[in-house]
Amino acid sequence: MKRQLLSKQLGISVLFICLLVALSGCAYPSELRMENKINPAEFITVVQQAVDQFHEKTGVLPIKNSEMDTPLYEKYVIDFGKLQKGHFLSSVPANAFESGGIFIYVLIDVETKPQVKLMDLSAYQSVPDVQTKVDEYKMKHNGEAPVSISINDQFGYVDFDKMGMKSPEVKSSFDRQSTITYIIHKQTGTVAIDYAPDIMKLIQGKSGTLTDYLKPDQDLRKLLAAQSYFVPIKSYPYRWKDEQPIPVEE
Repeated sequence: MKRQLLSKQLGISVLFICLLVALSGCAYPSELRMENKINPAEFITVVQQAVDQFHEKTGVLPIKNSEMDTPLYEKYVIDFGKLQKGHFLSSVPANAFESGGIFIYVLIDVETKPQVKLMDLSAYQSVPDVQTKVDEYKMKHNGEAPVSISINDQFGYVDFDKMGMKSPEVKSSFDRQSTITYIIHKQTGTVAIDYAPDIMKLIQGKSGTLTDYLKPDQDLRKLLAAQSYFVPIKSYPYRWKDEQPIPVEE
């Protein structure tokens, strides 16, 4: 089943960002703004308190409406208007998209203990940029996807050389010392961010054996979300197989 990686609601935000990019002439200029370099914890703590208070008082969460097929980690976008209207938050964080920043604030674990996390819009926007080039390549090559190294029967890495372009130099949300790599579904040609390196680094840094914290059929993306300020957007689930994290279809 083809993974739906776009939501209508976030599409509007991404379109707006594209317009800003076109006007500025830079690839991802917002990353250079000072407020986007501030430790996210300073903003997240304040928003988390506001969300908790709103939830306690109203019994609901301050989130925007989303489509049924919106991916899990992109689904529960925080509605700052609701928090401000109820006087739970005095101002929108400076690094939030609503204030001109590069992050969208979302919630995870909404059924248990809602936690505030961030979506990196630079990473988010890079995927449809690559997807456009992949679709153009497929149209010229009888539907063949530009795959370089194969990961398994379903996935491989995007071959940028075949498309005559360089891979976007977008930093990983989970490791700012490395750049994002992109994978592609061989049959559908759907592009996604590869989080295997981030997951592997996290697992290798854990003490004890893998069985201490890995569960059968567990989506390993949850480990990333739990141990970081960010969520693994534009991605497929990952399972532990052959001593490594492998992308799988939902």
